Order: sequence, then structure tokens, then C-alpha cells
Amino acid sequence: MIEVNELTKRYRRVLAVDRLTFDVRPGQVTGFLGPNGSGKSTTLRMLLGLNRPTGGTATVGGRPFQRYGTGLREVGALLDAGDVHKGRTAHAHLAALARSNGLPRRRVREVLEQVGLADVAGRRIGGYSLGMRQRLGIAGALLGDPPVLIFDEPINGLDPEGIRWARELFRGLAAQGRTVLVSSHIMSEMEHTADHLIVIGGGRLVADESLAEFAARATTAHVRVRTPDPGGLAKVLREAESGAGVSVDGAQLLTVTGLSTFRINELAFAHRVLVYEVAAYGGSLEEAFMELTADSVQFRTGVAGIAGGTR
Repeated sequence: MIEVNELTKRYRRVLAVDRLTFDVRPGQVTGFLGPNGSGKSTTLRMLLGLNRPTGGTATVGGRPFQRYGTGLREVGALLDAGDVHKGRTAHAHLAALARSNGLPRRRVREVLEQVGLADVAGRRIGGYSLGMRQRLGIAGALLGDPPVLIFDEPINGLDPEGIRWARELFRGLAAQGRTVLVSSHIMSEMEHTADHLIVIGGGRLVADESLAEFAARATTAHVRVRTPDPGGLAKVLREAESGAGVSVDGAQLLTVTGLSTFRINELAFAHRVLVYEVAAYGGSLEEAFMELTADSVQFRTGVAGIAGGTR
């Protein structure tokens, strides 16, 4: 389990991470999202002991990462697929990691086969494509068979088959009870991969909730509910969640905004209101992300200037 508590990092006048607090639990894939400059990479580097926090703590299994003597047995991480010696072969690179962490040599061959690089393990890394280097970085993270895994932009450069493979890998690792944290800018991929999301903007926590709950934040998202008692269910939803939008659109139909299908079902069950169907429409993870992080985007494009000249 990963625990981040009041984590803060300041670079002179720049507050990169501002009292960030969240947990990453085992048994699920947690997506770590945020615009460029939001503090994601800085947070991951502090978690792995590469940067020293200005304040707060970041621990793995209750301890700072630096206190683990053989780190790869506890935490596997891919932060930068290009941060490898280009003159080494993939096998030599992983063998050096294995020796430094007291791991058996057989693990090198096992992870190379697991990521699909066994046939090119003797080639120098400098001749690898970006996708191949990503697979090698994932192999390094898996080398110690750790209970906690952290991946920063792991699918950059992967082809569609590779993306599907990575998605299944991450979900399979979580199904084994491991803690899996995946940082990515690709919203559509998070929709297929993550169970839970942690979203930051401007170094601060913006959201810490399930994928469905986050997507429901999109202004175009709504849920249609068929029930024999629309008035009764509308009253239940309004009283339980004051921020939700609820309208009765027919003899057996409700339209709800601001609530996930899970929450609606939960409230209906708790208040013994019969429902026939609960279905989500519209909205997307990308739309919810753009709306929620709009105030913390650092770089904006001048679309109008491209289309019709500057003003």
C-alpha cells in the first residue's frame, strides 16, 4: 500500500506539490492523472526517494522507500524508459539490476519473456524503438516480483497490440493483490485500465474516487432511471445528495445528473425503492478531466489565432 500524507515540495518560489494526501490500495489499478506541470512526476520521485520532500511523508508498506535495502523486491517502478545505457543489451541491463538487488539470474529471462523481448535480449538498447524500451522498463519493474508497482506514462510508444498487452498486464497484477499505480495522459486508456483515479492540479488533490464517480462529473453526463415510483426515488436522491440534479421525465422515468449509477442503486436499495433500469449516458473521462483541471492548465493554445489570424 502507498500512503502519501501532506506531501509538499517547493522549489524556491514554485510550490510544485502542495500538501498532497492520498492512499493507493492493493487489488486495483489506480490511475494518477493531472495536466502537464501538475506535480505528478515530482510526487512519484519523492515517493521513490529521488527527491526530498519539503514537508509531509510518502511511504510504501508503512516505510519510506529509502529504508528498503533491496528496493526492487518491494517496489517496481518505470519512470523514464529512456533512462538506460544505450550501449548495453537488454539482458545485460536487467542482469545488472538483478545483481544489485540480490535477485536470481533466472528472473532476467523470465521477465524478458513476460514482456515479449526474449528474442531481442542480445541487441543493444540503443537500437530499440520507444515501444521496446517501454517493455524493457516494465521488465525492470517486474524483476523483483514486488507487491507494489509504479508506472509513469508506460504506454507511450506502444502499438495497439502493446497497449492491450500492457492493459491486461496491469489488471492482472492488481488481480493478484498487488498495489498498481499508473500515471498517464491518455484518458481513453485509463477508461479501460483503471478502477480508481487520483487527480491532481497545481500540486493539489482534485479528486480521489472511482472511475465511474469521476466520469459522472462531466456536465453532459446523466443517468436514466426507470422505476415504478419516480417521485419517491427523486425525493430520496435529492435528500441524500443536495448537489444532484433530478427531474421526473415520465410515469416511470427519472433523469439524474451528478450521481453515478452505483450511488443511485445504493440509495434505491437502502430506501427500498424498486428500480427496473439504471443506465449512464453521455459524458466521458476526458470531459470530466478537462472540466475539473481547467484552472490548473499551464499551457494553452491560441486556436482562434491559427484559424483566422491574431487579434
